Amino acid sequence: MYENKKTLKDINLDNKKVVVRVDFNVPLKDGKVTNDKRIVAALETINYLLSHNCSIICLSHLSRIKSLDDINSGKKSLAPVAKRLQELLPNNKVIFMNENIGENVKNAAANLKAGEILLLENTRYNDVNANNEVVKKESKNNPELAKEWAGLGEVFVNDAFGTAHRAHASNAGIAANIAESCIGFLVEKEIKNISKAIDNPARPYVAILGGAKVSDKLKVINNLVNKADKIIVTGGMVYTFLKAQGLEIGKSICEDEMIPTAKELMAKYGNKLVLTCDSECAPEYADVKPTYMDHTKPFGELMGLDIGPKTIELFNNTLANAKTVVWNGPCGVSEFENFKAGTEAVAKTLKDITAKGCYTLIGGGDSAAAVVALGFKETDYSFVSTGGGACLALIEGSSLVGIDKISEK
Repeated sequence: MYENKKTLKDINLDNKKVVVRVDFNVPLKDGKVTNDKRIVAALETINYLLSHNCSIICLSHLSRIKSLDDINSGKKSLAPVAKRLQELLPNNKVIFMNENIGENVKNAAANLKAGEILLLENTRYNDVNANNEVVKKESKNNPELAKEWAGLGEVFVNDAFGTAHRAHASNAGIAANIAESCIGFLVEKEIKNISKAIDNPARPYVAILGGAKVSDKLKVINNLVNKADKIIVTGGMVYTFLKAQGLEIGKSICEDEMIPTAKELMAKYGNKLVLTCDSECAPEYADVKPTYMDHTKPFGELMGLDIGPKTIELFNNTLANAKTVVWNGPCGVSEFENFKAGTEAVAKTLKDITAKGCYTLIGGGDSAAAVVALGFKETDYSFVSTGGGACLALIEGSSLVGIDKISEK
C-alpha cells in the first residue's frame, strides 16, 4: 500500500526550497494553542529538512471556513501556531504571513534563506471570496491555486495524513504541478502501521466498528467481512442491525433506510458479525442515571447510549485470543460519565492484549480521542492513527486521493 511512493530519503534535498503540507489543524483558545500534538508530530520531517539546509514553506488548514466572518475575526488564523512552532524550533527563524497567495507571498518564498521556515495563512481562507461567496478553491482543488502554491518551491512534501483522503489544492493539487514530490515521515509511519493491520494481519483478526451511522461504515464492513475473522458492531450503528432483527429499539438512533442492507449483511455474514446483547439506556440524549435493558425486551420510550455488562463480557471473549485488532468508533456516548463504561472496558481489554503481543490499531478520530480522554496512553496500544477519515479510507480499501499524485520511486 503506497510502498511505491517516494519518501524523504528518496530525494536529494540539499539546499532545496521545499513546500510542506503539514497538519496544523490544532485547537485554539484565546489566541493560544491548547494542544500542540500535531505540531510536534510534524517536527521530525521539518528537522530532517533543516538538517539538509532547506528553506521551508509550510501550508496547513485550520478548521472550516464558511464566511468572511471566519476570516475577519482572526479566530481561525495560524498566527498562534507560528508562535508555538517558533518556541519548538528556537534555533531557526519562523516567519508568519497573514496571506497565502499573491506577490508578497511569492517574494517572501523567493527570499527565504536556508534554515528559515515560512508559515503561510490558513489554506482554507481561499474557500470564501471577497464577496462572501463560498467558492472552495482549496477544498475543491482549484488548478490555479494549486499551481501558484507549487510555484513557491522545487520539492513538495506531503506530511498531512489527516487530510490525505481529500483532494485539496494544497495536497493533490501541488503534487500534480511540481516536478518532485514525496511523503513525509508522519504519513510514511501512518501508512506502514495501518497496512500492517490490513494487508497481512496475524490471526485471529478482529475489527471493532462503532460510531453513529451504518452508512458511514458500510464500505468498511464490506471490505472487512472478507478479511477479518470477526467484526464487532457497536456504538449507535448497532441499533439499525438490531431493528433489522426485529428488536423494538425505542428512541435509539436508527437509519431505517439501511435496514435492508443490515439484513443482507447478517444473512450473508451472520457468523462473523458480533452484535450487542444488552444496553444502558436513557429517556433522552443526556448524561443521566442509566436504565439497563436486555435486548430480549422492547425499549419502550428509552434510547440506547452504551453497551451493557453482558455485551462487555461478549466482546472481551471475542477479543481474548485476537492477534490483530482494528478499532474505529466508540461503543457509546463515552463523553457522558454515565455512558462511558463500554468504551472504557474495550480500551482496557485492548491495552491488556497489546501487552500480550496483539497488534492493536486505534483508527484515529473519535476512538483515538476517547481512549486519551478516558486516561489511557497512546503507548498502551501498538499504533494510534492521527487521521480518522484517512485511516478509515485505508481500512475500507479506498485510495488516499491526497497522496495518489505523489512521485513514484
